[in-house]
Amino acid sequence: MKPVQPEPQASAIAGLVRRIWLGELPLPVIFWNWAVLGGLIVNLTTSVLFLFLMAADQIVAAVICGYLFSLPYNFVVTFGVWRAAGKFEGDRRLADLAKLVTAAGMLLLSIT
Repeated sequence: MKPVQPEPQASAIAGLVRRIWLGELPLPVIFWNWAVLGGLIVNLTTSVLFLFLMAADQIVAAVICGYLFSLPYNFVVTFGVWRAAGKFEGDRRLADLAKLVTAAGMLLLSIT
């Protein structure tokens, strides 16, 4: 029996997630594209879903939508920024600021 090959798109997404997690993308890309823009999109979307489901008295579904999707995203991106900041060859103050802003922002977005 021939082993099943993953879908090319799924492999590409997994590869991107891996590169973010390892901090292999440039710090400005991980910070602005994935932490700031992506973080806002993911967390606002899951928060809106959470509120709609709570209003519909679907508490379990609300918690799943509100946290099961956003927390892993926030975790991966925060560690990706942290690792990319460690590799950043520019001004250390910018790298440290990116780490601080991302950690605080993702923590705040994760608990709200």
